[in-house]
Amino acid sequence: MKSKIPILLVVFCLLGTGAFARGTAEAPKAVKLTWSTASVPGDAHTEAMKVFKAEVEKISGGSITVDNFDSGTLFSQANDQDACMQGKVDLVYTSAAWLAQFVPTTSMLSAAFTFQSYNQMTKTLNGPVGQKIYDQVVAKLGMRPLMAYYLGTRELNLIEKVGPVTKPEQMKSVKFRVPNAPAWIAMGKALGANPTPMSFGEVYLGLKTGVIDGQDNPLPTDQAAKFYEVTKYIVLTDHVVDSVWPAINEKRWQGLTQQQRDWVVQALAKGREYCDKTNQDKEKTILDFFRQQGLTVIDNPDKAAFAAYAKNYYATEGKDQSKDWDWTLYDEIQKIK
Repeated sequence: MKSKIPILLVVFCLLGTGAFARGTAEAPKAVKLTWSTASVPGDAHTEAMKVFKAEVEKISGGSITVDNFDSGTLFSQANDQDACMQGKVDLVYTSAAWLAQFVPTTSMLSAAFTFQSYNQMTKTLNGPVGQKIYDQVVAKLGMRPLMAYYLGTRELNLIEKVGPVTKPEQMKSVKFRVPNAPAWIAMGKALGANPTPMSFGEVYLGLKTGVIDGQDNPLPTDQAAKFYEVTKYIVLTDHVVDSVWPAINEKRWQGLTQQQRDWVVQALAKGREYCDKTNQDKEKTILDFFRQQGLTVIDNPDKAAFAAYAKNYYATEGKDQSKDWDWTLYDEIQKIK
C-alpha cells in the first residue's frame, strides 16, 4: 500500500492541475475598448457612450471595460474615422454622409427624403437593409458599423414673407441657405428651392436682412442659434432623418469571442434606446418653445409631394449626385414604413 499512495497522489495532482489549466483557458480574457468622438458632453449620442460603458461592463462581469474620449480629446472629427480603420482606436461614430466618399451608395441615405420618418430610418438601418450597407463598409474600409443612432431631423425654417409652405412648388423662389458643398446644394434643389451657399455663422444675419429666405437644421440647432428670432415658420418636412453609426475596427471585432460580440451589441442597443428617446423627447418639447416665441409650426405639409419631387430631381437634374446609388435598394427602403 505504501508504494501505491505516492502514485495515486501524483495522478490526483496531475488531474487537478489539468482541470485548473482548462478552467484558466476557458475564463474570458479581459478586453479594454477605446471609443473616440468629437461630440461634446450633453449631446445624446455622447451620453449614450456612457450608457454603453456601464452596460457592457455590467453584463460582461467586468471582463470588458471601456475608455470613452469625447470632445476630440483623443482624435479629432477629421481623424477619428481613419484612426478606427487603422486600429488606433476601437470604436468611433461614423455616418452615411462621411462614408459616401468611400462607399458612394451610402450618399443616398443622407439625401432629401430617402427617409421620411424616424421609424423608416431606424427600421432600415437597424434591419436587413442596413446590414447590407454595413457589409459594404466592412469590405471596403475594414471598419464595421454595428447599428444606427438617431441624431435628429432637419426641418424647413422660413422667414415671414415666404408664407406657409406645404408643397415643394411653393419653394421655387425661396433663397435657401445650404452649406457650400455639392451634396448640400443638390439637397436644396431637391426641396424645390433656390439654394444659396452660406457659412453657418452668417445665417442669422442673412435671415434677418433677407439675404436668404430660409434654412434647415435639426430643431435643437435652430433653438441654440436663435433662428426663431428672425424667422416665422417651421415646416415639419422631416426631409433628412439623420443618424450616426457606432463602428468598430474589423480586426478588433474578429478578435472578440462570439459571447463578447453579443455583449457589445447588447450594450450598444441599450445606448441606442437612450439616444433615440432623448432626441425624440427633446424635439417634441422644442416645438412648444418655438410656438411660445411666436413661430407658426406647420405640422402637416404634403410630405409625399416633397418626397416625389426629391426623387425625381435626384434621378434627372441631380443625377451627378445619384449616379452611384443603388436604386433597387432605394426603392426597397421606400417600402419600409
